Amino acid sequence: MILTKENTEVLIAKCRNHDRNAQLEIYNRFYKAMFNTSYRIVKNQAEAEDIMQDAFLTAFTKLSSLESDSMFVAWLKRIVVNASLTALKKNNKYEEVALEAVDYKVSDDTYEMSADEMSNLKVNSVLESLKQLKTSYSTILSLYLIEGYDYDEIAKIMNISYSNCRTLVSRAKQSLKRKILITH
Repeated sequence: MILTKENTEVLIAKCRNHDRNAQLEIYNRFYKAMFNTSYRIVKNQAEAEDIMQDAFLTAFTKLSSLESDSMFVAWLKRIVVNASLTALKKNNKYEEVALEAVDYKVSDDTYEMSADEMSNLKVNSVLESLKQLKTSYSTILSLYLIEGYDYDEIAKIMNISYSNCRTLVSRAKQSLKRKILITH
């Protein structure tokens, strides 16, 4: 199928009328982004594909609950994120640890990267380092840095307090920075 130049809102209106071609076009436009969002959370290709496809099915069957067609992509992403977090918890991969229980030490020889050094890092190596973090860190950094959610949104999604969210993001960033410094 060749993608049309119709805007998303027009396609969503057609999807509300169960137009299969419009649904296929919406799927083709956004499946890669939704797969990547899920994969960064669950870290399993097959599971991410299942979650992404289920999210599209859910979205198409629940379009009546979408208030504004212009919000479809954000709404779909929220469905994917929530489904991914649910799958992560169901598989016991999501290890909740009280922030007070985390042994957090910064060594005296901490090296600060310059802005130029940071910009020279390849995106793939940063993403690989992100995958190596513990699950709670990689999840929260994916939501914050890659998906663009703010602290309030992440706190609601992960069902944690605002202050715990800020602390977790800060610690996750520090852990990612250490991983990057070790590999480079």
